[in-house]
Amino acid sequence: MDKKHIMVAVLTLAIGLGVGAWTQRQVGAPPSATQYGHEGTEEHGEAGHAETRQPESEADRLILSAEQIQAVGIELAEARLRALNSTLSLPGEIRFDEDRTAHVVPRAAGVVESVQVNLGQAVKKGDLLAVIASQQISDQRSELAASQRRLELARTTYERERQLWQERISAEQDFLQARQGLQEAEIALSNARQKMSALSGNTLLAGGNRYELRAPFDAVVVEKHLVPGEVVNEASNAFTLSDLSRVWVTFGVSARDLGKVRVGKSVTISAAELDEQVTGSVSHVGSLLGEQTRTATVRVTLDNPLGAWRPGLFVSVLLPSDTQPARVSVPEHAIQTLEDKPSVFVRVDEGFVARPVVLGARQAGYVEIRQGLEAGQWVATTGSFILKSELGKDSAEHAH
Repeated sequence: MDKKHIMVAVLTLAIGLGVGAWTQRQVGAPPSATQYGHEGTEEHGEAGHAETRQPESEADRLILSAEQIQAVGIELAEARLRALNSTLSLPGEIRFDEDRTAHVVPRAAGVVESVQVNLGQAVKKGDLLAVIASQQISDQRSELAASQRRLELARTTYERERQLWQERISAEQDFLQARQGLQEAEIALSNARQKMSALSGNTLLAGGNRYELRAPFDAVVVEKHLVPGEVVNEASNAFTLSDLSRVWVTFGVSARDLGKVRVGKSVTISAAELDEQVTGSVSHVGSLLGEQTRTATVRVTLDNPLGAWRPGLFVSVLLPSDTQPARVSVPEHAIQTLEDKPSVFVRVDEGFVARPVVLGARQAGYVEIRQGLEAGQWVATTGSFILKSELGKDSAEHAH
């Protein structure tokens, strides 16, 4: 009995003793010998001419019975012709949704009396952020109150002078002056009210010389630059709030690839750090090319209900491009790396043969095989790593 048969016997014994915890997968009816393919048959290469494939060496062969294959949990898949889209992989970055990001600034110079929120805190629309005391607010309140009093006096004077003029007691000139005074008082009051309304929006007048900064919408405090006692003015960046339930993915596309991108096109966003993948659609294609990068900025709007996609995270953007003619393809998990070459384990009558292949496009869990495999042949998918491990052990034994 050669070493491979001894290895298989040991593997079978191990399965019988301790592999009860493995989940056995029921493999469908095994293909016939003709479906496995035969060594030495002709295979068409990428250029279209026939190549004569050399028989695999004994070192690439693993002898397993159908029962052993089923017991170990190895599943098979048929290499088939599929039309795959070629994809363009581009680096991207998660960013704030600028349509839902606000930079809250003080509306008047003053001193911070209190800060009610912390960095990273979620707030609701109208929640109090900070209270600021401002002399400007006090002056504007005084101006508004004085304008109201002047208007009341001007209206009283106007009514009296109008009555006297109608009774021909006073001259018309006095009546006209009173009317002009009333109009000027109305203008002054309107001006004072407009100054106060300029503090509206994210602020609310709290009485006296104080006003409040409040959240304009539901968001998260992503930046905070206020502490009690700090002197601020209209140029101070107090808070940055962003609604992280939706984020942007931005990436650059070169001029030669812009024809492959359009608004509404589906793209796949993946992050290796998160082991996450999600599908989105292009929402904006930039009209200008960057002076340094010579690329146009493309944006994808991404729903982020759980907050997993954090701004600043680098991602990979897979952009489908051209549809290729149908070619031989297999599931991605059928591919193993042997001696730094992508390979598959082809099912033959007596077990499996490791065969190097040339890979092409990938899509939806399938990978194109440009060379090394024919349509109709069966390859190991789930559990193929077991075959790789056993082949490596056998190679090590031969080396000694």
